[in-house]
Amino acid sequence: MKIDVYNQQNEKISEIELPGIFSVKWNSDLVHQALTAQMANSREPWAHIKTRGDVRGGGKKPWRQKGTGKARHGSIRSPLWIGGGVTHGPLKEKDYSKKINKKMLKLAVFSLFSKKIKDNEIKIVDKFEGIGNKTKEWANVLKNLADLRLKTLVILENRKKENVKNISNIKNADTLSPTSLNIYDLIKHKNIIIESGAIPEMEKHYKII
Repeated sequence: MKIDVYNQQNEKISEIELPGIFSVKWNSDLVHQALTAQMANSREPWAHIKTRGDVRGGGKKPWRQKGTGKARHGSIRSPLWIGGGVTHGPLKEKDYSKKINKKMLKLAVFSLFSKKIKDNEIKIVDKFEGIGNKTKEWANVLKNLADLRLKTLVILENRKKENVKNISNIKNADTLSPTSLNIYDLIKHKNIIIESGAIPEMEKHYKII
């Protein structure tokens, strides 16, 4: 599959042949499964109740077993008592994670890439160069390439990590390493700008056997 390559002024300068990982057939079910797994695996349980074993006090039997005319009780921390433990409530130890194998994750990522290419939501830039270490300068370059009113993701070569903060400071713009792709970020951002030098890194890292 061939795709146009642009310079920083949004002028078409050439074409490149994309590797096979960008020609994965669109699979909405697989993408949904990968997204569900990613969100579940990032979920941290916060709701937590105290069972009768966690509540403070209640070591002494409230009254003797027989002879009082009252119902027998062993502890004031029983769930039957006000201030006692809670039964069947949510616990922070609950595990929400879902398993999905690496090959399926790779297929989901590049299935989504293929769809975005067909929907003209991906732009390949030859290289980012001559841009100072200022957020404003990066913002001016990205405005040439995409509508920053929409969520925009920039995938740079790994060697350009020093520019990550500048891009992340721009409203509606974010950046991602070519070896850290994930379904959530790709779906979240409408426009994706890829530096051409990042493509071989992606192919090497995510090569689908």
